[in-house]
Amino acid sequence: MTFEPEQLGQSRTDLAQTLRELRKRAGLTGDRLARRCNMSQSQISKFETGKKTPKLVDVERILRALDAPAGIVEEVTALARIANTEWQDKRSSWRRGMEKRQTELASLERETVELRYFLPAMITGLLATSEYARASLAHTPGDSSKTVARKLERQAVLYDTSKIFTFILTEQAARWALVPAPAMAVQIDRLVSLSHLPNLRIGVIPIGTVMARGPMNTFTVYDNRLATVENFTGRMVLRDSRDISEYLAVFSSFEQHAHFGDEARALLQQWADACR
Repeated sequence: MTFEPEQLGQSRTDLAQTLRELRKRAGLTGDRLARRCNMSQSQISKFETGKKTPKLVDVERILRALDAPAGIVEEVTALARIANTEWQDKRSSWRRGMEKRQTELASLERETVELRYFLPAMITGLLATSEYARASLAHTPGDSSKTVARKLERQAVLYDTSKIFTFILTEQAARWALVPAPAMAVQIDRLVSLSHLPNLRIGVIPIGTVMARGPMNTFTVYDNRLATVENFTGRMVLRDSRDISEYLAVFSSFEQHAHFGDEARALLQQWADACR
């Protein structure tokens, strides 16, 4: 499935209109379709008016109830997957104010019990020292002081023992010199310190580890309900259960090759010492 970012908003409207047209073509009222799908009539109405975006499993149930032909099923399923994907471009975040993005992330972290982070390129904000956090925002326009402050405030969530955090970093991510060597040593020392928290696991994958999959993207999975994937120009937010399952499987494969506990701390200490 390929798409342009501008398709994402339009796809929700298209999906709503398509579902409505398919129901009418089948000669069914919203109430009759709802009974066939074991849904409420109001839920069907919200899907057809675009007030609520149906999950892929909801769309599949509707298409089965409508006895849609294979070609239609394939087309509408692809549309549903796009509709369950959100594109958040960095320029929009800059215009709104990057600190607002930090507020959104804090809310998402509060609502999540198990958080998984794959970090192939650099250290994420929750694990960053203040100097590293400032350096990570050097390319953003305007004054980043409020954003740095919000990043550091978010770190309090790491001490919430009702949550489970797993961070997997490649050696490149841990050692990428975003700040001068002495500051990098302090940053890596912080990773060692945080790895002792009872609800937090930090795994590292050293260069030279033989793996079948490449570390293509930074991504985060929030419970089993949402995944975010980042690149230079923005991030995709994925809510389709199949996409999330795929990212959980990829995360698991990296997890199996990562070093945790004392082994991870020994590697991190070695990398920190190389910066001193």
